[in-house]
Amino acid sequence: MEHSKQRLSAITLAALGVVYGDIGTSPLYAMKEVFSPQHGIALNQANVLGAVSLIIWSLIIVVSLKYVALILRADNRGEGGIMALMALALASVGKQSRWYFPLMVVGLAGTSLFFGDGVITPAVTILSAIEGLEVATPALVPYVVPIACAVVIGLYAVQRRGTAGLGRWFGGFMLVWFGALAAMGAVNIAQHPGVLAAFDPRYGLAFFLHNQWLGFVALGAIFLALTGAEALYADLGHFGTKPVRLAWFGAVFPALVVNYLGQAAVLLNNPAAVGNPFYYQLGEWSILPLVVLATIAAVIAAQATISATFSVVQSAISLGFLPRMKVLYTSEQQIGQVYIPLANWLQLLIVLLAMTGFGSSSNLAAAYGIAVTITMLTTTILTFFVIRYQWKYNLLLCLAATGFFLAIDLAFFIANSLKIAHGGWFPLVMGAVMMTVMLVWRTGRKAVFDNLQQHAIPLGAFLESLFVSPPLRVPGTAVYFRAEGDGVPHALLHNLLHNKVLHEQTIFLTVVNRDIPYVPAAERIELEDLGHQCHQLNIHYGFKDERDIIGALELAASQGRGLAWQLMETSFFIARQTVIPVAGGRMPLAADVLFAAMSRNARDAAEYFKVPANRVIELGTQVEI
Repeated sequence: MEHSKQRLSAITLAALGVVYGDIGTSPLYAMKEVFSPQHGIALNQANVLGAVSLIIWSLIIVVSLKYVALILRADNRGEGGIMALMALALASVGKQSRWYFPLMVVGLAGTSLFFGDGVITPAVTILSAIEGLEVATPALVPYVVPIACAVVIGLYAVQRRGTAGLGRWFGGFMLVWFGALAAMGAVNIAQHPGVLAAFDPRYGLAFFLHNQWLGFVALGAIFLALTGAEALYADLGHFGTKPVRLAWFGAVFPALVVNYLGQAAVLLNNPAAVGNPFYYQLGEWSILPLVVLATIAAVIAAQATISATFSVVQSAISLGFLPRMKVLYTSEQQIGQVYIPLANWLQLLIVLLAMTGFGSSSNLAAAYGIAVTITMLTTTILTFFVIRYQWKYNLLLCLAATGFFLAIDLAFFIANSLKIAHGGWFPLVMGAVMMTVMLVWRTGRKAVFDNLQQHAIPLGAFLESLFVSPPLRVPGTAVYFRAEGDGVPHALLHNLLHNKVLHEQTIFLTVVNRDIPYVPAAERIELEDLGHQCHQLNIHYGFKDERDIIGALELAASQGRGLAWQLMETSFFIARQTVIPVAGGRMPLAADVLFAAMSRNARDAAEYFKVPANRVIELGTQVEI
C-alpha cells in the first residue's frame, strides 16, 4: 500500500513537469495581453476584477469540467490526444457510416492545427520569459530575440539524446515554479484582498456588459490562460488519469488562480505595471531571478510540446496519414520516448522564423489562440461521437454535455478569429499545409492500393495452381511483404519469372495497423499454414507500437507451429512502387505530383520495419495514379 502511494506520488510529480508546462507558463503573458493597448480595455477595478473572474471561471469550466472531468474518460485503451480520439471516434461509427469521412477530416484538422500550436508554444513561451530583461533595463531590448533564438536552438539540438534523463527533473522544478506562482500571488493578494471578489462570476458578466464589443475582443486574450489544456488529454497515455487529475487539483489549478489574482492586485496597486504585470509582482529586485526561473519553465513547456509533436507524427505515420520517416526510440524504459529528426529540424526552422518574424510574444499571442481553439473545437466534436456511439449515452445528454462546451469553444474561436489578419493566419497556413499533405498521402496510398488490386491474383488459387507443377525449391526462407487484403505479392511473381525458384520455406508477411495505441503481445501474431511450407503471418501493431519485424518473426517461431526461422538464412523481398502521376487520375495532377514526391522520399520499408539491409531484396513496380 505504501509502495503504491509512493509510485502514485512519483507519477503525479512527473505529470506536473510534462503535462502542465504550457498552461503553467500562461501567467507570463495572459494578463498582459488582456490589457494590451490594442484591445482598448480601460485599466480600472471593474475591468481588472472582471478579467480575472473570466480567467478563473474559464479554468473551472474548460479545464476542470471539460478536460479533467469528461474528456480524460474518452481514452483509446489508455491513450489520449487528438489522433487517439479520432481513431476511437472512427471506430465508434464504423467505416460504412456517413460520418466516417467527415470525422476523419475533423480529426485531421485538429491534428494539423496541433502542429501549428507545436511551433507557436516554444516561440511564445520562451520569448515571453526572456522579455523580462526588457523590464529590468530597456538597454537589453535588442538582445531579447537573439537570446531567445539561442535558447531554442540549444533545446532542439539536444532532442536526439532523448528526454528520459531530464524528465525526472522536470516535475521537481515545475513544483518549485507553481509554488513560486502561488507565493507571489499570495503576497500581492494580502496587500489588496478585495481581488478575491473575482470568484463571483457576476464580475465576468459585468465585464462583457460594460465593455460590450471590446470585452468580446478581449476574450481572445483571456483564452491565453487556457493554452496547454489539450496537453491534459494528449499526455494521458504516459501518466494515466489519476495522476493528471491529482496534479491539476492539487497544485496547478490553485497556483494559477492565486497568481492571476495576485497580478490583478498588482495592477490595482500599481497601474504602471500593466506593461508586464508578472515581473512586477515582487519588485525590481526579483526581475532577473524571475527571468531565469521563467526561462527554465518555458523550456520545459516547450519540451513537452516538442515531445508531443514527435508522438503525433509517429501516430500519423502508423495510421497512414504521413509517409514513413526515421523514428528513433530514445529510451528503453519509456516506450513513448521517440525522436524524429526530420520533424525536429523542420519545426526548429519554423520556430526561428516565427520568433524573428513576429519579434515579440505580444505579436505571437495573436497567432497562438486560433490554433488552440480549433483543436479544442475538434476535440469536443469527436467526443460527442465517442460518448454517443461508443458509450451509448442518451442523445439529449450527449447534446447537452458537448453542446455546452461547444458553445464556449465557439465563443473563444470567434474572438480569436478577429486576430487572423494580425498573426492568426500563421497557424492557419501551417495547418492548411499539413492538412493537404495528410489528405494527399492518405488518398494517394488508397489510389495505389486500388490500382494494384485491379491486377491482384488471389493468393490461395495461385498457390494451388503453382504446386500442380512446383518450381525448384531452394534452401532458406523467403519473406514476402504483402499488403492487407492484397493478392499475390508482386515481388514473388518477379522472383518466379526471373529466377524460376521458390524458397524451401515461404512466409507471406502482412502488417496490420490497428486503430488502438498498443497491441498486447498475446495478440501480436496471427499465423496460418497454407501448405507446402508456405505460411501467412499477420503482425498486428497499434499506432504507438514500435515496428520490429525481426522480433515478431522470433515470436512466431517460438510458438512452435511449424515455422522454423533463422535470420542468416532468410531473404526479405520487398516490392517498391514507383508512382507515376498521370492526368485524369483520382486526384488533381498537382496532388499526384506531390504524392509521387513524398513517395520517392519516404523512408524505405526495410529500414522502417528494422529489417537488416543485407537481408533485403527490393523489386520495383511502376504504378500510375
